[in-house]
Amino acid sequence: MFLRAHHRRKNGKQHRYFSIVENRRIAGRGVDGDHVAQRTVLYLGEINDSQQAAWRKTLGVFDGTSQSVTQLALFPDDRPVPPDALNALQVKLSEMKLLRPRSFGDCWLGCWLWQRLELDRFWQERFEDARGEVPWEKVLQLQTVHRLIDPGSEYRLHRRWFVGSAMDELLNVDFQAASKDRLYRCLDRVLAHKDDLFVHLQRRWKDLFAAEFDVLLYDLTSTYFEGLCQDNPKAKHGYSRDGRGDCRQVVIALIVTPQGFPLAYEVMPGNTIDNTTLRGFLRKVEDRYGKARRTWIMDRGIPCEATLEEMRQAKTDYLVGTPRSMLSKLEQSLTNLPWQQARQDVRVKLFQQDGEVYVLAQSQARRKKETAMRRRKLRKL
Repeated sequence: MFLRAHHRRKNGKQHRYFSIVENRRIAGRGVDGDHVAQRTVLYLGEINDSQQAAWRKTLGVFDGTSQSVTQLALFPDDRPVPPDALNALQVKLSEMKLLRPRSFGDCWLGCWLWQRLELDRFWQERFEDARGEVPWEKVLQLQTVHRLIDPGSEYRLHRRWFVGSAMDELLNVDFQAASKDRLYRCLDRVLAHKDDLFVHLQRRWKDLFAAEFDVLLYDLTSTYFEGLCQDNPKAKHGYSRDGRGDCRQVVIALIVTPQGFPLAYEVMPGNTIDNTTLRGFLRKVEDRYGKARRTWIMDRGIPCEATLEEMRQAKTDYLVGTPRSMLSKLEQSLTNLPWQQARQDVRVKLFQQDGEVYVLAQSQARRKKETAMRRRKLRKL
């Protein structure tokens, strides 16, 4: 990469604009085969007099020999140095190069969030006795910031992302922190502290954001693998939400709040049936966070009737989709009821029967969305 100056004459005055460009090799388009094309990485614009005066005061040059910082004023070599400039230095713009540019701002923000959640203290206590050339809490922080900024595999972090980030400076580590074996082993160390981590995060979210956990959304998904997965005992054939019934998979259950704060998760065998998972999670959340008046929201296929009966006896509130087989039985009763306005674009009907409250909701926004989906299908046909 290098700095390029662009000249333009406007209103009888000469203007000069700056940008950072890089060379990219393109295969098979030149006369002799490959040729080089230039790409603008960052447009700096014109440096006017006020900006230049401000930059003179804030530019610090680090001297590696004396280990000190000196304030210098830099000027291009094709222009005279102002007589009032102190510690002035002329620079040949044509020979300036930008070597190993790295992303800093997003990495710094990720590390700041890590500290605000007090995860540095939490993991230092758990990894206090763990040996390693690089502290394991720093390896985990590296993985977390990577997932926050540019989600990808540990191998991608090892091969590409680490060298393009400023995490080595922010964590005061070298490339050993991003070795692929160390990244994978770190995940194994984290798994043993999963329950303690969720308890810690729940307390921090409550302190920082006044988050409430009385309404919980519970859902399941699946992710499949290519290959036989002979060393993964949880990889099984089952109902695939991705339409890949030919591949082995695992089922992932997740509990979040309406604001998006996760409260618990579990990775289960790929042949797990949806309606067998809820009972265990009810017990897990109660043991971890204590008994409380919570409302569970879930799809119709997750709870079975036996689990719902247990929730009613325990006075646990829930909101679940009504089975399709019951809709025709409730149709006449709901038709005769008046609509009640719940929100500006949502109205509902409430019907009580056998200790249950049935809610029929009508959303104008959802209606428009489904109409657009059908029209898009018709256009394709």
